[in-house]
Amino acid sequence: MFALKTVIVCAFVGVAVAFQSSPMFTTRSSSSTVMTMSAENNLPKIATAAALAAFTGLSAMAPSTAITSEVLRQLSYEQVKGTGLANRCPDVVGEDTISISGKKKLVDMCIEPKIFQVKEGSEYVNTKLMTRQTYTLDGIDGDIKMADGKIQFTEKDGIDYSATTVQLPGGERVPFLFTVKELVAKATEGGSDFKVGLGLSGDFRTPSYRTGLFLDPKGRGGTTGYDMAVALPGIQNGEDGDEELYKENNKTFDVTDGKIEFQIQKVNKEEGEIGGVFVSRQKGDTDMGSKVPKDILLKGIFYARIE
Repeated sequence: MFALKTVIVCAFVGVAVAFQSSPMFTTRSSSSTVMTMSAENNLPKIATAAALAAFTGLSAMAPSTAITSEVLRQLSYEQVKGTGLANRCPDVVGEDTISISGKKKLVDMCIEPKIFQVKEGSEYVNTKLMTRQTYTLDGIDGDIKMADGKIQFTEKDGIDYSATTVQLPGGERVPFLFTVKELVAKATEGGSDFKVGLGLSGDFRTPSYRTGLFLDPKGRGGTTGYDMAVALPGIQNGEDGDEELYKENNKTFDVTDGKIEFQIQKVNKEEGEIGGVFVSRQKGDTDMGSKVPKDILLKGIFYARIE
């Protein structure tokens, strides 16, 4: 039995790694402590049919190859260790319908990016992931209710952020905080049923990649550290030469807006599970206000369970 499970784990890791390297979708302050920025929330309409349809094969795997939550629960720590499965969202098998009435909870939500793109000029380019397999959001939960005749999900808690870094083809590295904090996602059509083809769309908040306690190489920070770079004491606020260093000396905690869209492609009524694909757009790191953030486009799969 142990040998069989080990073979299954190895097979699934190979599938995940192969997909991760797929070339699909080659299609970027003031001195206040907190600063809010717009994120151009016109998500490419999920490219809408095109981007989601491209993921159909991923979430519609045959039951014989799907690694479900039941399979994952049966694996021991030693079987999962070093395989990358801890960073993977479970697959859902089934095309049922789950009807909700009253207030419900969405729990164990997992959001796993498969493709990381950064906007360069007028198009998004593929990047190389530099972060180890710790970038998947997991254990997210929140409330489900009917609002204006549509299903609405409000994110409350969980591992809802992950510091991630990607590298552009030219070598530049782009850090960003992958997150869905304060997400409020509403169904794209009316009704109280979670079913295949249902879409949910909503906005979320992206906190600063760095906290106020972070100090840069010259000891400058948002709430601690020096007011200006050491060895430049002669350049004071308001004098010539200070303008180019103002953003470096005056750190900010920038909060930006993001947008995410989900499409349900699998529903297991017996287990209360839903799964599908997502496309998310958010801003990258601002280096605490000293640079213009790049637009990040993420595409992947998600899993959740309805209580």
